[in-house]
Amino acid sequence: MRSRDGSSSFLLTICTIIFLIYSNLYAKEYYISYRYVVKDAVLYNETFLLSKAMKKCIGKPKDEVLIFNKKHKSLKELLSDTSGEFIEYVHKLGLEVQNRTLQNSMQNSSLTVLTLKTTCFDIDYNKDFVVIRSIK
Repeated sequence: MRSRDGSSSFLLTICTIIFLIYSNLYAKEYYISYRYVVKDAVLYNETFLLSKAMKKCIGKPKDEVLIFNKKHKSLKELLSDTSGEFIEYVHKLGLEVQNRTLQNSMQNSSLTVLTLKTTCFDIDYNKDFVVIRSIK
């Protein structure tokens, strides 16, 4: 429907363009944290948190990893399914490792915790592949 002064469609177009530009500027930076707990050689807990950055991360993109995207619909699903490649990449960045071993009455007990503190990543998510760069 056309308005009498013709400005409403123009205003809607401008607002749409501004929204698309704004969403593309900040849509590729994410905060990722990861924690992996192994107790007595059995996986006890695994936590993977992913959220979009609400404001621009400070720093420059550094090392990168390329992960092929076969049929995944979301970024979280892709990173969860290819966690081996992602963990190898994160280990180079500074994955914190804590290990505690106890021996009591000839019984051994161990607890190992791998932690990636919340880190900002620049992620280019395409249909065929994902490029992940840490921002430092």
